[in-house]
Amino acid sequence: MTEQDEAQDLLAAAEAAFVTTIDRAGRPRTRAMFNLRNVERFPGPVPPGFETWFTTNTASPKMREIAANPAIAAYYCRPDAFRGLMLGGDVEVVDDPAIKARLWRDGWEMYYPEGPTDPDYAVLRLRPSLVTYYSRLRTTVLAGRESPNRAAAGCCWPRCIICRAGCSPAC
Repeated sequence: MTEQDEAQDLLAAAEAAFVTTIDRAGRPRTRAMFNLRNVERFPGPVPPGFETWFTTNTASPKMREIAANPAIAAYYCRPDAFRGLMLGGDVEVVDDPAIKARLWRDGWEMYYPEGPTDPDYAVLRLRPSLVTYYSRLRTTVLAGRESPNRAAAGCCWPRCIICRAGCSPAC
């Protein structure tokens, strides 16, 4: 199994995503969020590559932080196995009602009483510009500006990480 495959497996199994935004003072703020890529808890369509989605309240501090600076990091881990995956990049707010309805889960009425049309229900999409994987006591950059293989391999970044198409296997 490749590190890319191991990272995808971790993303599909991690209990939570630890998401970090930057506040107005320039300090990081981290909080646990639902890992919507966890296939056991949230079955359904999986976005391509390492793209991921988050839901939150529009009135939350993180939404104000994202409006001021869309750069985030999302970290997924299995501490017992010493494995971790960091996805970094700019997050976007998704207003498409069809996407919001597709991601909606029964029971979320406790957070958003009006359902998927609740004005306080927000969907965020992260198409990471940097993907790093930690395993076996080392960190590997799987994709992004810091990838040592990217330029040498003629990588088609950012397309490769989003759609996994047309890329050199060395990327």
